[in-house]
Amino acid sequence: MINKIVNSLAEAVAGIHDGATVLLSGFGGAGMPTELIHALIDQGARELTVVNNNAGNGETGLAALLKAGRVRKMVCSFPKSSNSYVFEGLYREGKVELECVPQGTMAERMRAAGAGLGGFYTPTAYGTQLAEGKETREINGRQYVFELPLKGDFALVKAERADRWGNLIYRKAARNFGPVMCMAAATTIVQVREIVELGRLDPESIVTPGIFVKRVVGVATPQLSS
Repeated sequence: MINKIVNSLAEAVAGIHDGATVLLSGFGGAGMPTELIHALIDQGARELTVVNNNAGNGETGLAALLKAGRVRKMVCSFPKSSNSYVFEGLYREGKVELECVPQGTMAERMRAAGAGLGGFYTPTAYGTQLAEGKETREINGRQYVFELPLKGDFALVKAERADRWGNLIYRKAARNFGPVMCMAAATTIVQVREIVELGRLDPESIVTPGIFVKRVVGVATPQLSS
């Protein structure tokens, strides 16, 4: 019997190793798997490469992971966002590396990883510092930059509902990067507000099929409302 439900947050994040690349869903607070991140802090993995839309806000979630000194490198689109003082301080002190990736490019790099593609050409960032050292090519009179897939060893994702097979439904904008991160990671770990019986999820509403999900943990009252 397929059952991807685990009993605790600690069990959900077990096995995340030092040096892992971890994809974190979320657009600011919307869709941020805060409880999984704090469980990861307790778990103790270090030297992580973290992929997220921004670099944390305040001192919870991703910002708390950064403050705990667990992140070696951030890959994100908006490192200097609202209330991101933890990352800014660490970066100025040389304690964390940064790879800045345009938002659409980051999403497509993860989609390419999930689809098994070797990369893609995009006009975004051509002629800027973000294209330095990358292959470029003219196609139909326009210049493009070649981008590689962005894979994760693990993805920590927040969804709204799941069944024991790992099928997922998201809540509005909290969906954001969750679907492509589930596809791009070797091991996807999801926190959900509600776990339902098989057959309760409308097949037409399922966004992420369970084939992309390894573990699901229920968090009925998450810290963030989105």
